[in-house]
Amino acid sequence: MRILPGKPYPLGATWDGMGVNFAIYSEGATRVELCFFPTLQSTKESHRIQIIERTDQVWHCYIPDARPGQLYGYRLDGPYSPKSGHRFNFYKVLSDPHAKLISRPPIWHPSLFSYKRSDIDIRFVSEEEILQIDPRDNAQYAPLSEVVDTSFTWGNDTQLGIPWSETIIYEVHVKNFTAKHPEIPDDLRGTFAGFGKEPVIRHLKELGVTAVELLPVHQHVDSQRLFSLGLTDYWGYNTLSYFAPDIRFARKGYLSEVVRDFKIMVKTLHNAGIEVILDVVYNHTCEDAYFGPNLSFRGIDNDRYYRLKPENQILYEDFTGTGNTLNMNNPRVLQLIMDSLRYWITEMHVDGFRFDLASTLARELYAVNALGAFFDIIHQDPVISQVKLIAEPWDLGEGGYQVGNFPVLWTEWNGKYRDSMRKFWRGDSHILSETATRFAGSSDLYESSGKRPSASINFITCHDGFTLQDLVSYETKHNERNLENGHDGWNESIISNFGVEGPTDKKEILEIRERIKRNMIATLLLSQGVPMISGGDELSRTQHGNNNSYCQDNELNYYRWALKEEEEDFLKFVQSLVSFRKSNGVLKRRYFFQGRPIRGTSVKDILWLTSAGREMTDEEWNSGDVKWLGILLPLEEVAETDPYGETIQGTTLLILINSSDREILFSIPSYSENTHWMRIFDTWNPKFDEAEHFIIHEEGYTLRPRSIAVFKNCNPSRDVPLCKTNQS
Repeated sequence: MRILPGKPYPLGATWDGMGVNFAIYSEGATRVELCFFPTLQSTKESHRIQIIERTDQVWHCYIPDARPGQLYGYRLDGPYSPKSGHRFNFYKVLSDPHAKLISRPPIWHPSLFSYKRSDIDIRFVSEEEILQIDPRDNAQYAPLSEVVDTSFTWGNDTQLGIPWSETIIYEVHVKNFTAKHPEIPDDLRGTFAGFGKEPVIRHLKELGVTAVELLPVHQHVDSQRLFSLGLTDYWGYNTLSYFAPDIRFARKGYLSEVVRDFKIMVKTLHNAGIEVILDVVYNHTCEDAYFGPNLSFRGIDNDRYYRLKPENQILYEDFTGTGNTLNMNNPRVLQLIMDSLRYWITEMHVDGFRFDLASTLARELYAVNALGAFFDIIHQDPVISQVKLIAEPWDLGEGGYQVGNFPVLWTEWNGKYRDSMRKFWRGDSHILSETATRFAGSSDLYESSGKRPSASINFITCHDGFTLQDLVSYETKHNERNLENGHDGWNESIISNFGVEGPTDKKEILEIRERIKRNMIATLLLSQGVPMISGGDELSRTQHGNNNSYCQDNELNYYRWALKEEEEDFLKFVQSLVSFRKSNGVLKRRYFFQGRPIRGTSVKDILWLTSAGREMTDEEWNSGDVKWLGILLPLEEVAETDPYGETIQGTTLLILINSSDREILFSIPSYSENTHWMRIFDTWNPKFDEAEHFIIHEEGYTLRPRSIAVFKNCNPSRDVPLCKTNQS
């Protein structure tokens, strides 16, 4: 086999149409061999090629006779000294950190570990055991990388660049959506190819969302603990490769086509006007804690890729609860992440990223540093800085809760929004003021740093926690199927089951549960900021009280498409709300409210009203007994344009909210001469489109317990024929 020196860049296996360049970074290795495997079933390599060339700590060679489809791995020799942070073991085949496809994930076996181990069950491992190097060859069980031809006919496709103020996100797991969809062919369910099919596109378009945020699609590995329990890392937050799409989403029998399938899915979604955002996990890897296996990074350069405890380098710093943390102090680790991000943007055409436990990425030393190198590099990168960047602004380390502290360019999952809205609709006292702040875009968190309301990704539920249906049906988590004795998942749901834990036939409980669901989704879509809908909530999906279904690859997570009448009503209600938001510019303003008169007039850009129809006083804001509020959003005098420079479309809106257990009579404000208000919807009515429209004047409006009503300022001569003129 011909072997040429090759180049140190780009890292990974790069097919140039004539041969393949192989390059791998390792600072501590003393010898590197490239191993070729003939098939996925191979128990040993067919060729072992010693790489001689080394440039700037990158080992590289060029193989003119290699082609796409070639399976490969690496063996690296060097010191095996765990106390000094080194875990080199030449007996172990390792996957390429820059591999664009992992065709064979690791097959769990004791030989995958660098130290002597008799089984793979999770158990206590002493430091003395880890000091004993394991001489068994793992080639039969090791993960295998594959050379990929990345060429693809994109045509005119590119990132959509939908403005943040126009964005509505739908968080979704590829398999959840399609696993039981009756219109998706059996062989495509749970695949990228299936997610790009017309029934999926139709549902997303009818729902009205503008972006899908896919739970992790990078190649992952089921942890040894879950494997021993017969469970899986179903959500995928256990990454092996940051470049390779997960082959579990490949069509059966077409593993090598998974890269192409992903691109076709993206292109199809783009053609439908839907962006693709990836949930990415750059804070830790699948190699677990100090006792974990040598699959890739640990065996290539353990003390360079991971943060080790200075006082004992056998052990790892763990800010994620997963056993390890990537070392952001190493420029090569930063390069790995930046190369990965650019690859998914330039080669895979994704529109943005949501960074899991993003506070970990800011830990240069121990504390979180929002001005760390990771953010500096992203901000100056001409490619990465131009896509959507979303932070999950917390981790499990000290000082890890960083909502509101991420730098410019970044939006954040606003956990404070989630918590305040749940408390408000639970009927908590002393929450009205914060609820109003969150409703108006959380200016207290973002305005001082020069950000806009779109910095706040608003959500009520997400993959992590109860579904919306379960949020109103359970007060206690029911995670028995996870086999962790109930220790996993949130212990505080911040909501009520309204009298019965779980399913019930009691009509009054079912009615209030449905109404609270309508209230929550209405609040989400009426708030300033970027709304995120947790996929399946619109279908009233239940996980039967499991609030941490990360390991359940079964019906507990899959969407159920045969809907009951009340579930169909709720789906239509959500669709109507999304449409209403998109057609009313006052709900998606690009700048924060100032709460002062517009253009010198007596009209303010937002008015917070008591039930008497006058502005709230400080005393009323601070009263724990007040659980209702009127919100006037004027449009006609607003000197703001949409992202395209056009005048904001829509009309002035009046929003009345009541989280108390009693009816509240609202006096209606006189917004302008001959003011008339037409009701758009009231959440007391389960059917948005069939809500009985009517005009109200000065007589007021009785808002029923735990309800929202929305009105628009109307022209009587035009709108009265469509309405009744008295409240029914």
